[in-house]
Amino acid sequence: MSAAQPAVIENTAAKPHSHGAVVPESSRAEWFTSYDVNAFEVPTGREEIWRFTPMKRLAGLHTGAAATGSASIAVDTPAEVTHEVVGRDDARLGAGGVPADRIAAQAYSSFTEATVLTVTKESVASAPVSVTITGPGAGQVAYGHLQVRAEQFAEATVVLDHRGSGVYADNVEFVLADGAKLTVVSIQDWADDAVHVSAHHAQIGRDAVLKHTVVTLGGDVVRVSPTAKFADKGAEVDLSGVYFADAGQHFEHRTFVDHNQANCTSNVTYKGALQGEGAHTVWIGDVLIRAVAEDTQTYELNRNLLLTDGCRADSVPNLEIETGEIVSAGHASATGRFDDEQLFYLQARGIPEGQARRLVVRGFFHELIHKIAVPEVRERLEAAIEAELEAVGA
Repeated sequence: MSAAQPAVIENTAAKPHSHGAVVPESSRAEWFTSYDVNAFEVPTGREEIWRFTPMKRLAGLHTGAAATGSASIAVDTPAEVTHEVVGRDDARLGAGGVPADRIAAQAYSSFTEATVLTVTKESVASAPVSVTITGPGAGQVAYGHLQVRAEQFAEATVVLDHRGSGVYADNVEFVLADGAKLTVVSIQDWADDAVHVSAHHAQIGRDAVLKHTVVTLGGDVVRVSPTAKFADKGAEVDLSGVYFADAGQHFEHRTFVDHNQANCTSNVTYKGALQGEGAHTVWIGDVLIRAVAEDTQTYELNRNLLLTDGCRADSVPNLEIETGEIVSAGHASATGRFDDEQLFYLQARGIPEGQARRLVVRGFFHELIHKIAVPEVRERLEAAIEAELEAVGA
């Protein structure tokens, strides 16, 4: 069955003339970055990068909450992947990128130990790498740091599984050497009280490929910000996300692709469903094509399906182009309720309304779920969506 198409669609695409293109004011061409917390002012919620975030529900992360607990990290790796726990002075840390907001800088300055995973040169991991991160517990605050390194021509799949209670902020780095291929699935399946703010930084080498998927299912406030930059020509990045927000939950995803090299490709696709009073999702997509990034190909897409009244989905795609010598660039955003024609079609063939609604939701998510390379994760996500739909009797 084809994916559901929300009823209200806004679509813009850009293919600039030789002098480039004008972009919305909300786009940030140059992100200020620093490891120093004091380099960032305490956000009030009026700033562009914080205007959708419920600051009062961040448990003080934005003002500099001290760590009162620690998250536990369990790692299961195949033989081709090494696992290290290192101190703050390890020279490899920071290779993926620099914090671009105060909470990311606070997390970078507050962790005591970092986990470093390395996929050895020219090897193919025989099984997925599993990293399970359990929160510090109700009322506790913790900070963390994880780096995944894929050496030259290495290939691996990494699953990051977040669960438990508490408040957690972290930085996650992905450093891909030339020709490496890395697939990442980051699952946010927190308890209802959890707050998680995470910055993902990717540095992608020549002809390397990163496939990065965010799955957000649980937590009170979850904000994940993936940033991808290219270290050389010919690299590819695919950023995708699936999220399902219930009553009162706030899920926020902010993607930024910095095309700073020629002949690179990026694709961003995020889809979400919302149900229940006060369910709120935010997707902000930023793509910057710098003057040197000729022959770029990029597209970003966000779609949101509103299952009940009382939900809100904010979707803001941004595209900034500084050169006319590109292959293609575009973006699209859609938010709407069930497609009545699809429901009518299914019901006219004897399918009860509740079952018809489930089929529409499954079709809506099918494209992205099918892309997840780990069968256990696909099955878990499908089961979670079914459980969400059961909760409202869909």
